[in-house]
Amino acid sequence: MCTLHKRRIHPNIFFAVAIGLGILTGCLHNPFIFQVAESISQLFINLLKLVSLPIIFLSIVSTAAAMENMDEIKRLGQKVVKYTLLTTVLAATLALCLFLAIQPVRTVSPLELTSTVVSSLHQPSYLDFFLNIVPSNIVQPFNENNVIGVLFLAILLSFAIISLPSQNRIVLHSFFTSIYAAVITVTRWIVAIMPIAIWAFITLFIKDLQQGLDFKSLALYLTCVLAANLIQAGIILPTLLKIKGISPLMMVRGMLPALSVAFFTKSSAAALPMAMRCAEENVGISRRVASFTLPLCTTINMNACAAFILITVLFVSMSQGVVYSLPEMCLWIVLATIAAIGNAGVPMGCYFLASAFLASMNIPLHLLGVILPFYTLIDMLESAINVWSDSCVAAIVQKEISNDQVLEPLPIKI
Repeated sequence: MCTLHKRRIHPNIFFAVAIGLGILTGCLHNPFIFQVAESISQLFINLLKLVSLPIIFLSIVSTAAAMENMDEIKRLGQKVVKYTLLTTVLAATLALCLFLAIQPVRTVSPLELTSTVVSSLHQPSYLDFFLNIVPSNIVQPFNENNVIGVLFLAILLSFAIISLPSQNRIVLHSFFTSIYAAVITVTRWIVAIMPIAIWAFITLFIKDLQQGLDFKSLALYLTCVLAANLIQAGIILPTLLKIKGISPLMMVRGMLPALSVAFFTKSSAAALPMAMRCAEENVGISRRVASFTLPLCTTINMNACAAFILITVLFVSMSQGVVYSLPEMCLWIVLATIAAIGNAGVPMGCYFLASAFLASMNIPLHLLGVILPFYTLIDMLESAINVWSDSCVAAIVQKEISNDQVLEPLPIKI
């Protein structure tokens, strides 16, 4: 009975206790406690770096290996991928616009700006950046923590796997899926010790606040992330539905049970069975479209993740003195979109992907640790928005197929 009772304790209770203890120990001004907190935070950051690149690579490759063949992508898959890319790019673009409008990073002093400009002179040229996209061997991007190189290898290998005969593809799918499952197990272990890491980060956060950390910047950052998610869910996606002649209100009512499951479980994958049931029974999407589109979208359609990655990477790196031109910021729309597509139902996937990008840029991750206590709420909202986006894509695909007279018309109120 005691064991069962312990299992019923909600993880958020441990997070709340960790935050409370972190505030208390941070106010004690004890050098030994600060040293312990710094050691724990560094250990957790090392664990983040350990799993981040394998997650990016294996999630993309294992997803591609699950594809039946190129014909599958050319038929239903073509429409799904088109609207997945459209909605994800829109989410990343909206995130960048909000970041530029709100400007969460504090104003840099002339002295800091000078040091930043001096340090930027030692950065590699953009020609070197593009040359490093193609590694000289398969181990190099992992050894050098080159996220772009890892993405290139993952996409290249994915197309190669899809073009293979069925028997080879099945073997590779089993191989990469098994390795991916092992990495996810390690990730769950890391997530399990997260309350300890939260205590360490909150302790150091209180220390930094007392030393002049700008809390206003953090508040503006959270405003950016929440606004990007809410505008995407409440304006952008409903507008797309209206353009296609689909009632957004009816979609919300039909998918509400699935959205609730995603919100409270913080997992779009866990909400998939309920999402398929709601799509078929409440919205009227055909079983053929729902059974293909929703599982695929659960894997590759991560609108909220793209927004979080873009805003977080820009915020943390610019807070550390990195300066971006407007074209460089626009490049992050592409990078965030690719990374979000590769985020296949990973626990805290967006957080790990953002940390991978920052680690590859040699950016200190301590500020990412400050964000961690707030990520629980963000993760709940992101999961619900991802499921909402999946259902919107499924409804649009159904509508287009109905218009092409391939399937029965979709009984959605116009």
